[in-house]
Amino acid sequence: MKLKAGVLTVALSLILAGTVVASQTFEIDVSHASIGFTVDHLVISKVRGDFRDFTGTVELDEQGAVQQVSSVIEVRSIDTGIQDRDDHLRGTDFFDVENYPQISFKSKNVLHEGGKNVLIGDLTIRGVTKEIAFPFAIKGPVKGPYGKTHIGFEARTVINRKDYGLNWNKIMETGGLVVGEEIEIVINLEAIKI
Repeated sequence: MKLKAGVLTVALSLILAGTVVASQTFEIDVSHASIGFTVDHLVISKVRGDFRDFTGTVELDEQGAVQQVSSVIEVRSIDTGIQDRDDHLRGTDFFDVENYPQISFKSKNVLHEGGKNVLIGDLTIRGVTKEIAFPFAIKGPVKGPYGKTHIGFEARTVINRKDYGLNWNKIMETGGLVVGEEIEIVINLEAIKI
């Protein structure tokens, strides 16, 4: 019985080792990637912004299925096109970049259901970590003009900013909020195999 258990342990170790060796890691190519968001403003329009400085990796198995995704965003790089608004977002009313300089995401599970792919992972903003679901799509892989292997990764989801302590707001005379609570996150990445 002990011999069978030992053989089974060795076999499982070899299978897992083979899986790790067969996986492929891709690094985000920031020059061909965007992490953006939109939020309602005055209940009548949307404001769009981007983060310009971020890093991350996407790991695929040997069949090209996503195993793991992780990313770190430098919050100071927020850009909505209006300097005063960006400074306000960096301040204590919103992201408080002096105390919380980064946003991070690390996947924990990947679901493949009904032809759709969903990343389940931990999103940390302003020191608060919440599990979220990110529906996503992968394109490629393809060989780039310099012989490197590239993939495309697209994802979007909606979060409530108040879940992460981003509570600042003002109520208008009509009762609506100056800044909406729901934030749509839109990610378009190109990543290169390393």
